[in-house]
Amino acid sequence: MRPEQLENFQVFAQKFMGTSHRQPPIRALVGEIKAGLTELFRAPAGYEVILGNGGASAFWDAATFSLVEKKAQALVHGEFGNKFAKILGAPWLEQPTVIEAEPGTRSDLIAEAGVDVYAYPHNETSAGVVTDVLRVTGADANSLMLTDATSAAGGIDFDITQTDVYYFAPQKNFASDGGLWLALVSPKALERIERISASGRYIPNILSLKLALDNSRENYTLNTPALATLFFLNDQIQWMLKNGGLSWADAKTKANSKVLFDWAEKNPLTEAFVKNPLHRSQLVATINFADQIDALGIAQILRENDIVDTDPYRKLGKNQLRVATFVSVEQSDLEALTNCIDYVLERL
Repeated sequence: MRPEQLENFQVFAQKFMGTSHRQPPIRALVGEIKAGLTELFRAPAGYEVILGNGGASAFWDAATFSLVEKKAQALVHGEFGNKFAKILGAPWLEQPTVIEAEPGTRSDLIAEAGVDVYAYPHNETSAGVVTDVLRVTGADANSLMLTDATSAAGGIDFDITQTDVYYFAPQKNFASDGGLWLALVSPKALERIERISASGRYIPNILSLKLALDNSRENYTLNTPALATLFFLNDQIQWMLKNGGLSWADAKTKANSKVLFDWAEKNPLTEAFVKNPLHRSQLVATINFADQIDALGIAQILRENDIVDTDPYRKLGKNQLRVATFVSVEQSDLEALTNCIDYVLERL
């Protein structure tokens, strides 16, 4: 988070914390968020921003109720894609087709008759693998593309018309807190939400994208959201737009990640976990260490010196460090981090 966000929040907090989310000041804030995201992602007419309670995990459940008609295909190359793929096997749906690759590598979605939803992570947070936002060539005309963008949104430039639902929680590039999901949704996906809602399928209220859509059009959410989350999100969106929008943010995260990947390439004890540069995330830099080096031990030493959040993803079980290079991170801090790691390596 930028220090300016916290400073700006003091003014907001004194005026509005404790206000109902259905009152005009907060609804105006939500309206500004929606307009800002529409501008940031260069969304054409007909796309709408939907907000809902809970994070990306809640959205996965909502999607199985409100977006998948019969069968989905899921692309998996890490923990987060795998979690959604399992949820897509809900008992009222056909078993999904799962295309799986080893963490650190990537496969691609393929056209399949009868599939009405194709789901994939734009940026796999656990492994640091990026996927292009592209429609599946040859897919059924009525099929939808669902892009999990939790660690990608706001940090990678892309063409929004190449997907139907671009959804995310705002804790990463948008430098906010949890408890909220947001989605930029195409007209085709909006029609799907309306049609499934009218079909008689049982859908819990909190997981109904139809209810989320109706509430979002009134600039609020079904249940009370955290107002601080809304404020920090909007403050970050306006900062991005002021500095040049998504293309500017994309250039910044590429420069940030280059610091770490260039360092890893020069150091004989380290290398990028994702071997193919075209599949390598510019937002989550995952660096492997030689077997004789305890990467987790390095992370602990850094933490003891107030340098936090360099730990590897626990479920991968790899000897590596994982560093966020989100748009709020300063390049000078990443350069300082590599110097600190070198300092520790020299003394092991």
